[in-house]
Amino acid sequence: MKTKHILLFLLVGLAVLQSVAIVYAQNDDPLAIVITAEGPIVPPMLEYIQRGIEAAEQQNAEVLVIELNTPGGSVLTTIEIIEAMGQSSVPVVVYVSPKNAQAASAGALITMAADISAMAPRTIIGAASPIDQSGANLESDARAKLVNDLKAVARGLVEQRGPEVVALAESMIEEAVAVTATEALEIGLIDFIADDTEDLLEYLDGLQVDVRGETRTLNTEDIDIRQVNMSLIESLLLILIDPNISFLLLAIGVQAIYIELSSPGGWFAGFLGAVCLTMATYGLGVLPINWFGLIFMAISFVLFFLEIKTPTYGALTAAGVASFIVGALVLFNSPGTPQFQRVSVPLVISMGIFLGLLSFGIIMFALRAQRTPVQIGVESMHGKTGTVITFKNDAGQVQVGSEQWSAEKSPGSEPIRKGDLIEVVEVRGLRLIVKKK
Repeated sequence: MKTKHILLFLLVGLAVLQSVAIVYAQNDDPLAIVITAEGPIVPPMLEYIQRGIEAAEQQNAEVLVIELNTPGGSVLTTIEIIEAMGQSSVPVVVYVSPKNAQAASAGALITMAADISAMAPRTIIGAASPIDQSGANLESDARAKLVNDLKAVARGLVEQRGPEVVALAESMIEEAVAVTATEALEIGLIDFIADDTEDLLEYLDGLQVDVRGETRTLNTEDIDIRQVNMSLIESLLLILIDPNISFLLLAIGVQAIYIELSSPGGWFAGFLGAVCLTMATYGLGVLPINWFGLIFMAISFVLFFLEIKTPTYGALTAAGVASFIVGALVLFNSPGTPQFQRVSVPLVISMGIFLGLLSFGIIMFALRAQRTPVQIGVESMHGKTGTVITFKNDAGQVQVGSEQWSAEKSPGSEPIRKGDLIEVVEVRGLRLIVKKK
């Protein structure tokens, strides 16, 4: 019996030691941290990339791979991302992927800032001309200043790659030039064309890279790949920056507040409106919008509200719908706004028509309520029917609905007996005047 116990303990001990050995063996393997930066370059993307850099540094990763697919974004956010990449103690590889992806506008600068840059087949990079915060083309002086600033940034990022690459980078900013992965590789703007991340890591094995003044030889053979995904908050904030989502939140929020003001007393509509407007405000603060459009949208809801107070049978509602549509298009779709930051025109028109119909429905409901006879109190008793409980000498008790009333027979009506069906013709104080039905 003791021998069996000893053997059991030995087997358990061997299993534990084997598990520990496996863990240490795994910890000794090189590690690649991979993050997928897909979407516009906005503050949530900055937070995600910074978190990826911190994870790579904390886990002593061999490389950090940023799988990039972006139509562009904020210049200020781009500069912050470039600074974070430049301060990383782990080599940063920017890989434009998957196939048919792009590193447009701000994405081109981020790709240039990488220690190693690569692209998947059938991807493009470039078209980095700056625009202002309202989405319009910059005035000549302001544009010249920003273009020169960005060209200086680009030169600092790619000057070690040669004059041809510098010229290409400058033309991307000044003339919105874009090139394919093959063209970028031929010129020397990128280091590799790789089919996927595993293929990229094979190219990286044995490659020497300078990281903050230190030359390192990368070891990516049999490397472990660990994906760091966006957090729930980062994903939510990225969704809120979608112009269509911001527009819907703005429209729903204002409409909910409008409903609360039209029929006060509840709380859900007002609460929903406040939440939607709060979330919409975040998106509007990041997107390149023309705030002048808000004036038209505010006018539209004033017109909807006035329609309720002074019904014009749809005239103010129609004007409100037109003002709403114009305001939304001015707000999001000003000339020069990048296509990926524009709101869908069919969505704006559909929402405008829906809000108009909703406003018209509220007006019809309010008018019907004004014309409906009073349904409570003695005024509501006229014309109602009931049953006789007791009746003698042209007076007695009747049941109308769930209530018992004292009643008198209407002069000139037929005689009334117990059990007869009667109709109320008049109310005198607390007594009903009835006739046989």
